Amino acid sequence: MWDSYIKGYKAYLQLEKGLAANSVEAYIDDVHKLALFFEQNDPTISLLKIGKTNLRAFILWINSIGLAANSQARIMAGIRNFFNYLISEDVIQNNPVDLLDLPKVTRKLPVVLSLEEIESMLAAIDHSTGEGQRNRCIIEVLYGCGLRVSELVNLKLSQLFLDKDYIRVIGKGNKERIVPVGSIAQTQLHLYLSGARNKIMPKKASQENVFLNHRGGKLSRVWVFKIIKDLAEKAGIKKTISPHTFRHSFATHLVEGGADLRAVQEMLGHESITTTEIYTHLDTRYLKDVIIQFHPRS
Repeated sequence: MWDSYIKGYKAYLQLEKGLAANSVEAYIDDVHKLALFFEQNDPTISLLKIGKTNLRAFILWINSIGLAANSQARIMAGIRNFFNYLISEDVIQNNPVDLLDLPKVTRKLPVVLSLEEIESMLAAIDHSTGEGQRNRCIIEVLYGCGLRVSELVNLKLSQLFLDKDYIRVIGKGNKERIVPVGSIAQTQLHLYLSGARNKIMPKKASQENVFLNHRGGKLSRVWVFKIIKDLAEKAGIKKTISPHTFRHSFATHLVEGGADLRAVQEMLGHESITTTEIYTHLDTRYLKDVIIQFHPRS
């Protein structure tokens, strides 16, 4: 019984929800954990008869194997989604997860770079080389447009509309969004496309990719991580950062500057504004730091 429902759920995630392969795999893995638990502890129970008490035992089990509260909450969110799928298929009437008190999630504030730190990383680039020209462009686009690293490495020439001041981004689940491009990022894109990239012979499979390696292939995510790590080290930045740090910095600096949260949500491609709201917490912390630093009564 489990296998047939899991197979249907997987097709639902892929075809109806349009989720990326990694997301589908994570959701299916959550259900497999649930199936494994009952296989080992109560193999006679029907999937359709699972209730609140059974799920409490499952939570105790995933806690006992050492998973953190955040991981437990994420797994239970995946299992709630599975039961919602069964409801939509008229297999069950109610979602047993809705009756549970789930593990509390602590939201960790992301690392953010100051404008000065970003400038110091840019200053660490050797702009006299083609690779340096490309790396400068990568940072300006990550920070100037708030892209995920996967969106950056998959960015195509046909997605650039620089004459109209925007790029078309294909995000998670193949969802498309329009992101404005500021003048500095535009300038660096023009310089890179007409300069360093123009001197590379792209491989057939990479002809449309904006960012290429020195062999003309598509730039990998891992290589972008390496570029960022090396530049942070040269700039003397001690924070643990990644390409995603520039996305966090993009959003945080917009919110600190007074940008509308809905507009930031749209530019980031967040499905829920709750995800975007974390940047208001960052802004509050920033304001607190300002008071501590500058107020005479602090």
